[in-house]
Amino acid sequence: MRRVGFVVNPIAGMGGRVGLKGTDGKVEEARERGAEPRAPGRASDALESLAAHADKERGETVELLVAGDEMGASIAHDADVECEVVTDPSAETSAADTREAVRRFADAGVDLVLFVGGDGTAVDVAETLEGRSSEIPILGVPAGVKIYSSVFAVSPRAAGRIAATFEDTESREVNDIDEDAFREGEVHTELRALARVPVAEELQSSKQLGGGTVATLAAGVASKVEPRTTYVLGPGSTVGAIEDELGFSGTPLGVDVWRAAPEPAEGEWPTGEMLARDASADEILDVLGDQNVVVVSPIGGQGFVFGRGNQQISPDVLRQSEVEIVASRRKLDDIGVLRVDTGDADLDDDLRGWRKVRIGRVERRLLKVV
Repeated sequence: MRRVGFVVNPIAGMGGRVGLKGTDGKVEEARERGAEPRAPGRASDALESLAAHADKERGETVELLVAGDEMGASIAHDADVECEVVTDPSAETSAADTREAVRRFADAGVDLVLFVGGDGTAVDVAETLEGRSSEIPILGVPAGVKIYSSVFAVSPRAAGRIAATFEDTESREVNDIDEDAFREGEVHTELRALARVPVAEELQSSKQLGGGTVATLAAGVASKVEPRTTYVLGPGSTVGAIEDELGFSGTPLGVDVWRAAPEPAEGEWPTGEMLARDASADEILDVLGDQNVVVVSPIGGQGFVFGRGNQQISPDVLRQSEVEIVASRRKLDDIGVLRVDTGDADLDDDLRGWRKVRIGRVERRLLKVV
């Protein structure tokens, strides 16, 4: 029998769709903007996968210990997974509730702590175990806006599968960033802890902040802009270089929407109009046109095209748009494959397969989305 402690940060990721780039200190603002909880659905997917793979691949049962209410118990009950409730969290859940649940799991001698959240939750889990029960492995179900740590599975269902079947562990990094600086376009990462994590292929790497020139790539995209087409431009320096080529200053870590003007005169550079800056998912939907193109660059080291740091580009946006992926050669060499985690399993399936990635003014490279 495998004993798994399960804890959910119910507010993780709420700031993503509404363009807040994180939820730390922004829960009420996220709710005012119409944000809906993202973590419970992803937690449910992970639990269902855990139960299915424990029975199918190992022929054993899982003893599930959970935090109370929306931090685990209610999700387990809705997923029809038997569990033992070990904590009674406060009405307004906090990091203290997460840490208390992890302490209870450690005291009970669990074989794994499976948590749902982002980097902040990972820090809470890892720091609680450090010096206490540091050999207990942890595994993250990705639900946060920014995920820089390498203790997360690539998707909720992958997390459940790994939790049910892993045999070995290894040491991995838990990183976090300053969300206030992140919202201002600056990335300040900090190594917060080292944690034991199951060995598995479907774990994401720590995000790398790669460099290299993308000038020719940006010029290539700008030169191929189609008249009257709406461009949804994702975060990152690579797409930022494209915005510079188009003649406007975008949001370094947000999503901007720009529409090309009618056909320019021969020899003239494309012009256009900024429709939304640092836009939320709803704001993007409101300004989409008849022809739309989403331009994104994968996260260095991880390969995620959607689902990490750009949740504003929602499934509804993607279904109305073409997708153009851009990246430097160096970044692609470090990645190997591309990944998607939009929160919509059917859409993820549609996006998977071989994709042409623009790496220069005219050059493209085939890379697989897995």
